Amino acid sequence: MRHPKKVGTLPIEGRDEEKQTNAINTAIPLLDAIEIRGKTISADALLTQRELARYLVGKRGAHDHFTVKGNQKHLLEATVSYFDHLDRPPNFTTTDGDHGRRETRKIWVTTELNALLNFPHVGQAFMVERLTRDNKSGKERSDLAYGITSKPPDLATAQQVLQDNRGHWAIENSCHDIID
Repeated sequence: MRHPKKVGTLPIEGRDEEKQTNAINTAIPLLDAIEIRGKTISADALLTQRELARYLVGKRGAHDHFTVKGNQKHLLEATVSYFDHLDRPPNFTTTDGDHGRRETRKIWVTTELNALLNFPHVGQAFMVERLTRDNKSGKERSDLAYGITSKPPDLATAQQVLQDNRGHWAIENSCHDIID
């Protein structure tokens, strides 16, 4: 199988041309070419799509780990609403220091939203809070990220969900470093 030269294009069979396509139509053919059964496939909000979840979990036997943002409005609203009203400590916290900053990550996970989210194969929903402190300036920054995973708690503890989340961003950041 010939792979696209750039994201958003697919080869036209029998011709030396490519056609424009959306990200999900690019992702699935690329994933068809590799063995993913039992693996966790993480995706940015752009690929947080029901079709991709059905493909990954239902058809290929993989697990998904999706970022939830505004392109899935109802999914985001339900997730934010639940975690914004949550009054309990995080399920797991980690702190490390790299590149002149100290970062603390906290994660809250729940299965209480699974049936309410109207998204295939949800095993857990989560919220990650990242607190970053620049060692030199002392400036602090905080941000929240929301997501879902097909892995239920018996397959992924809060610590493992956070590791999957962190792993996604390690790949994302390394790709940007190369492209930029």
